[in-house]
Amino acid sequence: MDALRVAAIASLAPLEELDADPFAVDTRGQHAVCARWAAEQGYVVTRHLLFYGLRADHCGLWRDVDAGQVDLFVAPNRRVLARALRSVEEFTAECERRGVRLETAGAEEPAYTSAMKAEVHRRLSMPTAGYDGT
Repeated sequence: MDALRVAAIASLAPLEELDADPFAVDTRGQHAVCARWAAEQGYVVTRHLLFYGLRADHCGLWRDVDAGQVDLFVAPNRRVLARALRSVEEFTAECERRGVRLETAGAEEPAYTSAMKAEVHRRLSMPTAGYDGT
């Protein structure tokens, strides 16, 4: 049997929130939590989604589902999901209507050291010449 294909949802937050809420700013860290969860389940992440306040019926959420490339959504936790979507309840209902599972990884958010925050800051504040921190 093929592994279930997962779309990992992360939320956007402005760099100015780094000191107060580093996990909300660290989208790479959010996606890493989702990837670890998927691997533990024997699933594979096929899409990395990045949103802020998106409507539950937005085509960006459903394009890959409709194309048969995504079987379920996962977010690191409910807090990230609530920031990524305009309404978690509406999105949950839309997932149920479409027969797509929605999960949260439920893992503890990492405790960010000053060095970790500095790395996130460096990665996100680079000039926009296509640099993504890798």
